[in-house]
Amino acid sequence: MTEPQQWTGIGRTEKGHVRTSNQDALALLNDCGVWLVADGMSGHPAGDIAAQNAVTAASQRALERAAWLREHPEAAAEFTADLVTSANRRVHGLMLADPSLKGMGTTLVALTMAPASTSVAHIAHLGDSRAYLYRENQLTQLTRDHTLVQSFVQRGLIDAATALVHPERHILTKGLGMGVGLKPELTSIPITPRDIILLCSDGLTKMLEDAAIALILSRANDNPHEACHDLIEEALDRGGEDNVTVIVVVFH
Repeated sequence: MTEPQQWTGIGRTEKGHVRTSNQDALALLNDCGVWLVADGMSGHPAGDIAAQNAVTAASQRALERAAWLREHPEAAAEFTADLVTSANRRVHGLMLADPSLKGMGTTLVALTMAPASTSVAHIAHLGDSRAYLYRENQLTQLTRDHTLVQSFVQRGLIDAATALVHPERHILTKGLGMGVGLKPELTSIPITPRDIILLCSDGLTKMLEDAAIALILSRANDNPHEACHDLIEEALDRGGEDNVTVIVVVFH
């Protein structure tokens, strides 16, 4: 019998040079094959509380259901979506319990690698924290930003180049805290041991275009520690205008 493939993630989060606090959060559940990045909504109350509770709720749910996932790897997509919906319920529950938290919100992107002889990456997300696939020197965005500007692009109102500099480019259309019944968007893609999966908050993608991210990953020689460090440092060197969080997941 073929042994299940093992994947491991390395992560780091930094406040950056402009923000007064870090409203990002992450979780590395390598034993469960689950990784999470959240980015609290700026301009809203308690973004840090929303992000941290989202990650905590999703992590607890992953640990509770880890044994079930090992028995039902074919249901990994459902499992991953459940992590995000569980986190969304937690955020809404907090707002109901404490009126001072009304209006808080966060993004969340969750990645699951189910234990199997062949690996599939399952991604669920709400908001504009992203997942990327790096394969054979090519970087591919796996998630679609849930933002007002992205909706303009999809409707043909503006082009991708205009979207990059649009003043409303970070206004979310979906996120945790923006509706208890919101369903996360799901993506599943087969992967190989040579692939790299990157999760990040928009503090990385504000500072680095995709080509720069790909170049750093190409230079890291499949070393997730080096890749994670270099991505964060480059974002900080270019101004660090927002909190920046990165998780690099590789075959171990």
